[in-house]
Amino acid sequence: MKELELKYGCNPNQKPSRIYMQDGSDLPIEVLNGKPGYINLLDAFNAWQLVSELRKATGIPAASSFKHVSPAGAALGLSLDELERRIYQVDDLGDLSPQASAYARARGADRMSSFGDFVALSDTCDEDTARLLKREVSDGIIAPDYSPEALAILKEKKKGGYAVIRIDRDYQPAAEETKTVFGVTFSQGRNDLPIDEKLLENIVTKNRVLPEEAKRDLLIALITLKYTQSNSVCYAVGGQAIGIGAGQQSRIHCTRLAGDKADRWYLRQAPQVLDLPFKDTVRRPDRDNAIDLYLGEDADDVLGEGRWQELFTVRPDPFTPAEKRAWLDRNIGVSLGSDAFFPFGDNIERAARSGVSYVAEPGGSVRDDHVIAAADRHEMVMCFTGLRLFHH
Repeated sequence: MKELELKYGCNPNQKPSRIYMQDGSDLPIEVLNGKPGYINLLDAFNAWQLVSELRKATGIPAASSFKHVSPAGAALGLSLDELERRIYQVDDLGDLSPQASAYARARGADRMSSFGDFVALSDTCDEDTARLLKREVSDGIIAPDYSPEALAILKEKKKGGYAVIRIDRDYQPAAEETKTVFGVTFSQGRNDLPIDEKLLENIVTKNRVLPEEAKRDLLIALITLKYTQSNSVCYAVGGQAIGIGAGQQSRIHCTRLAGDKADRWYLRQAPQVLDLPFKDTVRRPDRDNAIDLYLGEDADDVLGEGRWQELFTVRPDPFTPAEKRAWLDRNIGVSLGSDAFFPFGDNIERAARSGVSYVAEPGGSVRDDHVIAAADRHEMVMCFTGLRLFHH
């Protein structure tokens, strides 16, 4: 296929719209079902690069959940324990394959942001992953292949309109990238520097003990940032991203946004949340919205007089700020990556509140000494990678 005509571009008034190869060669994708749109394909190509790089760096199947050209979640296919199966809402699906486990983690990190996502898988989409996807609100998927059983399940999703894309796993893009903005063509070399453990060798803090699991999680954070709209910060633990702050103009706002998402991920594991007495009739997206409100400053919206009766069999007790802080203090060993240097130590102070023990950032700020001192106060391990990862 030389080109693919699209319904419209970013918005319905932006017509005509298509994708094609400038050199006239065939596209590296095949649409097996549905009609992916302009933004769907932007998500798909960025997401595929992310999971491909995670797979190469770790040797483990990977998945990502993308929305508006930034990941809502990214994860490796590590087995899920009983608690994780509950918080990711897959405890009724039996044992999941590594690829399905990767998507359960990626989707479950930030279920609010993953609503209506575009999915990328590093490996063949199997029946387990398709069954999981069938019941989630999602726009489409890109993967190198699909089992016959998985493809049959996905073709039934969205009344037959679910976008299913197969990509050539051996496709390599040109070394030069171009795009046009306001009639002006921009050109740059592709960002193809490998992200591996060599980037973590320059440890600048007093604490130099960097466990293998922390190295893995730092690589997950850095690879995720490579395909996240800048400025961006990513928290990771246990083989997955748990909080991603994308597209902020201020570095501290990235750190706060990602930290707040990481906190919500951990708070979802608290008994107060796991045992919320939802009525059986409450749908999964409505539960996600209610949990988000319950954990935030708008808890009265779901616990107030009358409102709780729509969702719960009995009125839950509030989750007090003191109780939340006590629970969050149990979250330790989190890794943090930043796509550019931290200009102030306030980023480290905020990260410490979300259990961060390990940090990877490029370094190069005139205040590096202040940032290092802040990390030392919290006994963190911090690596200067020397590699900026802006993505626009």
